[in-house]
Amino acid sequence: MTDNQQSQTQSESDQLLASLSPEFSLDDPQATLDHIRRKMESVAEEFGGGKLNRAQFNAIYGHYNEQRTIIETIITRNPENDAWRQVAKPGKTTFLRAYFEAQPVFYIVFKHQVRSPLISAGEHPEHSTPHIVTALKHLWRLESVPTKRLARKEIDNGQWLVLAIGEQATTVVVYSMQPSNHQVHLVRDLHDDFESANRLSLKRNQPATQMVFPQRALLT
Repeated sequence: MTDNQQSQTQSESDQLLASLSPEFSLDDPQATLDHIRRKMESVAEEFGGGKLNRAQFNAIYGHYNEQRTIIETIITRNPENDAWRQVAKPGKTTFLRAYFEAQPVFYIVFKHQVRSPLISAGEHPEHSTPHIVTALKHLWRLESVPTKRLARKEIDNGQWLVLAIGEQATTVVVYSMQPSNHQVHLVRDLHDDFESANRLSLKRNQPATQMVFPQRALLT
């Protein structure tokens, strides 16, 4: 092996070791506290970027804050006590992230000014019907339907309604709780793709059986 090859191999090895930095140090409580603090900052950034909803943020951030507080208390009272290692174990945030993630439970798609839906799927919460009807009536009373718009509101039982309004139709989705901005924008993207794929069918008032529905991906 030449000197250049050895140098390259060493460099690659150093990069690999750097990429394998542990979640926390079992030998250094202060390093673990610093790591938890970075995690808290990361969660705040995720929420600011729309990747987490409020419930996810509160649960995950609260968990890290609890970890930090307990570890600080343990090492303050007795620096020799290694009980902090048990507190610092990772894994819970994955559960919290999934548990507090909003789930789409129902969707329905309407062509503008047509009362019969093109498609609906999922478990339709009866209490959502008045909210959907009111939103559509308000939308269809407008002289000009605003296109490429998103609307959302909290309804009963902590569920949320999301409307993606396009040129020819509207997709309505009921979420189990407040969706993140990313989830809301996904509804808009699916609706845009629906209108793009079915533009001629919608203009010609063809039956829904002749159309494709990207919205199906919400419940798969």
